[in-house]
Amino acid sequence: MPLPDTMFCAQQINIPPELPDILKQFTKAAIRTQPHDVLQWSAGYFSALSKGEPLPVKDRIEMPVATQKTDTGLTPGLLKVLHKQLSPKGRVNVIELEKKWKHLCLPVEQLRALLQLDNFGEEVEWLKVLALGCSILGGSLMTSVKYACEILTIDPEGGPARVPFDTFSFIYTYLASIDGEIPDYKVEAFLGSLKGQVERKGDLVGVSDFFIPSKTV
Repeated sequence: MPLPDTMFCAQQINIPPELPDILKQFTKAAIRTQPHDVLQWSAGYFSALSKGEPLPVKDRIEMPVATQKTDTGLTPGLLKVLHKQLSPKGRVNVIELEKKWKHLCLPVEQLRALLQLDNFGEEVEWLKVLALGCSILGGSLMTSVKYACEILTIDPEGGPARVPFDTFSFIYTYLASIDGEIPDYKVEAFLGSLKGQVERKGDLVGVSDFFIPSKTV
């Protein structure tokens, strides 16, 4: 004989007081981030929340990047999320990087192909990985560096996207070396000219200091 359904009254159900706010924040984060695999992303979200780590959440909803070379799902917003999570460590274990990458529902094959562009070991320098990620988004060296500035800047969104000259120089030089088509003397000449240009600006390089948008007809 089947057992009758257990009945509970409101007084018997104990709802943790923090649960409604947790679920509210989780829902808002999911809407803002728009993960391709909600369950996989949720695992990363609650794992980070329980450890007090930066959450895998975009600052805002964003549209796909029109200049992407391939449909990888990678966006400036997702790169910025990874930067918040991994940049404090400077150097990151590849296993941890892969885990964070998967939590954002990005294809791990793309990450492995990206890491093969350089001679990385078990640990990677995060700023180099960020630069390579920007190269996936950008159709050119300058566009790639532009994305890097927009991700790294502390300026408000829509602002000049300034970064320290040393940071710009590192990313530009690194991506130029990976590209292999720009002679060293041209890299040095460009950075020397830019250095003189931004010295009076507190050694901060903004996007407008080096990037000229292409005109559409």
